[in-house]
Amino acid sequence: MQPLIPRYLFSVVTKIRPQFLLQFHTSIPNKPTPISFLDHQTPTKSNPDQNRSIREESHTVNQTTILETLTCYSNDWKRAMEFFRWVESEYGFKHTTETYNHMIDILGKFFEYDLAWKLIDEMPERNHTTFRVMLKRYAAAHLVQEAISIYDKLGEFNFKDEASFLNLVDALCEYKHVIEAEELCLGKVENFKEKIGSFEMGTKVYNMILRGWYKMGWWSKCKEFWEQMDKDGIIKDLYSYSIYMDIQCKRGKPWKAVNLYKEMKKKGIKLDVVAYNTVLRAIGVTQGADVAVHLGREMLELGCEPNVVTYNTIIKLLCDNGRINEAHKVLDKMSKRGCVPNVITYHCIFRCLEKPNEILGLLDRMIESGVCPSMDTYVLLLRKFGRWGFLRPVFIVWEKMEKHGLSPNEFAYNALIDALVEKGMIDMARKYDEEMLAKGLSPKLRPELVRGESEDG
Repeated sequence: MQPLIPRYLFSVVTKIRPQFLLQFHTSIPNKPTPISFLDHQTPTKSNPDQNRSIREESHTVNQTTILETLTCYSNDWKRAMEFFRWVESEYGFKHTTETYNHMIDILGKFFEYDLAWKLIDEMPERNHTTFRVMLKRYAAAHLVQEAISIYDKLGEFNFKDEASFLNLVDALCEYKHVIEAEELCLGKVENFKEKIGSFEMGTKVYNMILRGWYKMGWWSKCKEFWEQMDKDGIIKDLYSYSIYMDIQCKRGKPWKAVNLYKEMKKKGIKLDVVAYNTVLRAIGVTQGADVAVHLGREMLELGCEPNVVTYNTIIKLLCDNGRINEAHKVLDKMSKRGCVPNVITYHCIFRCLEKPNEILGLLDRMIESGVCPSMDTYVLLLRKFGRWGFLRPVFIVWEKMEKHGLSPNEFAYNALIDALVEKGMIDMARKYDEEMLAKGLSPKLRPELVRGESEDG
């Protein structure tokens, strides 16, 4: 008997050919049957004629198809790797630098560094992105010395240059190792200073470190470093101000962000849409949504075209003030003005809705408009319905997630299992708990799921 093919493979909301994915799944033997809410569904037997027609059909297996498929398996590195190799053997596809980089990123996410380096060694061509992915994955795993060693090793690949050094600094700052990054950049580690050569520690590096302190949430250190930039003769640019305005907003002092905005205007620094978006958020919090809308009009008058973040900021301000109907009107106007809503647009509204039917209706509208829900979307909704104790909407959301080709991550699994445990569905919860472990994901510790501790065990 052939394994039951996941239902989502027959209707993938991307450019991936359903037959293409179907052929891949039916070609991998001895895979466990995925658990489904529809446990009574009878597995369909493989149809030889159908398989033959799939193979004979002229597929266009291109880079876009491969990248989208790998994205579907980004939470299951083994399946992603199987697909990566399968498409080579089955279609003779020559992997590009981009497809290699994507696969390497997935392996790094699951700490499969040896496999990742083997792929790097076999790559016909590498680029800065290849090693930036590795630097970020090591930094994300808090393997700081290993990340630094990678930079040292890049001379073997002729990539030990300023761009790679900046990628290293960015990776360290992104994953809360700004202390180490500052030591490297500002000369406190003498041995490393010799290795970085004549790289300029200018505004770009200082901006990265400032952003690193922002990621840490150490507001006093942010202020100290902001002042240190002046002492070191660093010329603050648009990005410096944008980061520091964001810091002031996050630390609960939006009026200081507004003051920085005024300072920028006095200095003659022309704001871009990113800076305006930060000011919009600050003014919206301090002076209200109506003033923020007025500033949006000012943007247009000055020739700065609002982007999706601009609209998202206004929608969030309206939602936070309970003005849901107005938020819906802004959503309607976005497309008319040529600005396509994104996932975050819908998240702003999802968070404020309180009726399951309204939420599911907006989810359908989101999908029908061509905006593919992300894993964060499904986790948000699973948790929301789970908190409310509504199990039927949880099932609906999970089925939609499968239908749209997303492989659930640990947060999605944990949200589902929490909802099932809350409703006393221990057997089903245990199955998903075991499925998580089989995929290498980390389930929460739940005494209810330990054999012998539940009534139905």
